[in-house]
Amino acid sequence: MIVCSCNVISDHDIRQAVKTADELPRSPKQVYGCLGCSAECGRCARTIKTIIDEALGPCARACNAGCQHRQDHAHSAASSVEDVQSRFALAAC
Repeated sequence: MIVCSCNVISDHDIRQAVKTADELPRSPKQVYGCLGCSAECGRCARTIKTIIDEALGPCARACNAGCQHRQDHAHSAASSVEDVQSRFALAAC
């Protein structure tokens, strides 16, 4: 089903973006970014948020212990910290 007619985004596109994104999108703006577009009229924002929450399941508001997404976030956060540290280390040289 087409959710955003301005950008021709389907519910499947949104679910796929949530499933495959490096950092889990939790807002319509983040989903637009994952899909390489931006909001036009904004009428779809609530529907996109609902689909995001459904796609994330029980951890839609905050990841719970043992949640697959939490493990993914921990790995992403560790990688991000290492990236930042390496950038600053290079900048200090």
